[in-house]
Amino acid sequence: MLMIEDDLRAAFARHEALAPPVGPLRSAIDRLAAARRRRRRRLQAGGAALALLGVLGIGVPQLTPDRVAGDATLLAEPAGAAPTDALNFLLLGVDGAAERPYRLADSVLLVHIPADRSRPYLISLPRDLAVAIPGHGTDKLNAAFLHGAGELRPDLTGGYELTRRVVTDLTGVRVDAGAVLTYPVLRRLTDEVRGVEVCLPREVRSFHTKRVFPSGCQRLDGAASVDLLRQRRGLPEGGLDRDRHAQLFAAGLIRRLGEQGVLTDPVRLFALVSTVNADLVLGSDGTSLVDLLKVLPDLGSVDPVGLSLPVGPPDDLGWRLSPDPKEAPAFLAALREDRLAQWVAQHPDRVNRTR
Repeated sequence: MLMIEDDLRAAFARHEALAPPVGPLRSAIDRLAAARRRRRRRLQAGGAALALLGVLGIGVPQLTPDRVAGDATLLAEPAGAAPTDALNFLLLGVDGAAERPYRLADSVLLVHIPADRSRPYLISLPRDLAVAIPGHGTDKLNAAFLHGAGELRPDLTGGYELTRRVVTDLTGVRVDAGAVLTYPVLRRLTDEVRGVEVCLPREVRSFHTKRVFPSGCQRLDGAASVDLLRQRRGLPEGGLDRDRHAQLFAAGLIRRLGEQGVLTDPVRLFALVSTVNADLVLGSDGTSLVDLLKVLPDLGSVDPVGLSLPVGPPDDLGWRLSPDPKEAPAFLAALREDRLAQWVAQHPDRVNRTR
């Protein structure tokens, strides 16, 4: 037995020099795995780019498979006619990262594209609005996302869908598509465009970092942008002021993308959104996102009008809001009947600045 073992060792020693090195093979395997991961991220990013375009109402040239190398499958949906009616996109800004167990929607923004394609309207729905949540009684609007997502292993899609149902019941309009943007996504996106300019009407002091944002225009990096978007404590109107800051940020991001030529270059847009991972969840109500995008080049202007659902004073507990009984019905009727331009002309004091 000992002789057999010695013979085997000697044989292995004689042939060891003939064996190929494992280092190059291991490197080749690693490169292949990395290439597959990049491919998956590109596919995710392509879908995210479509959602981002739809949500923000950005007019770009028609995207076709031969113009976006490597992501043609994302655009190869059955062709349909471009929608002719008014469109509504739901954008939810959610604090935390995907693994965070407790999630609320800090910002609920409805983007309305009128049938005449004149310009988009950014409509903030207050997070503290008291609403009926199917299966959960009456609660604040931001809690709809938590109830839908769950607390232990949050399902962002479930959070979006339940919030979409609540917003539809509240406004009476169909939500055609939407997306969930977490703060990590917004931070990466802002850094990729080298900052977003935001023009604040008054000084803001961060409750979380003690940073001071002076009044006036300033370019913010990703961390500073997220810090600003989180602020509501210490602001004169709390969450309502935070909603206005979200509108200012969205408008600043659109302008920044335009300055860099990203809006007219689909390849650059996909490269930009490749920084966004699975934290961004997409939603649509049966209409192809590609068909929805067909209406965007027809927009007369991409400069949005900022609006907020009219609300009354807080309830006796001081933390829940209700639609203003005098002004909210007329506002929602104008939204449902696609008459926001007329409503704005009659209520210029209700328009929020977006620059």
